[in-house]
Amino acid sequence: MNHVRQTIGKEKLSERRVCQVLGQPRSTQRRAPHVSSDEPRLVKRMIELASDYGRYGYRRITGLLRIEGWVVNHKRVERLWRY
Repeated sequence: MNHVRQTIGKEKLSERRVCQVLGQPRSTQRRAPHVSSDEPRLVKRMIELASDYGRYGYRRITGLLRIEGWVVNHKRVERLWRY
């Protein structure tokens, strides 16, 4: 968004109009994404568990991760599962 605003200029178009033209929600332009430092290790462990237990879904994998000591909730695991 900053690149678009710098290219077009603040005085020419509003943030709302630029987002509308790009087809992006305005809320996605305001907050920088935050990636936890343990996320790559968590994803790696999820893949290992999914390989060992092929029929398990994200809910059961969440349970296994909690047993191992990971502090995760099902929403985070589901988001990473889709990734």
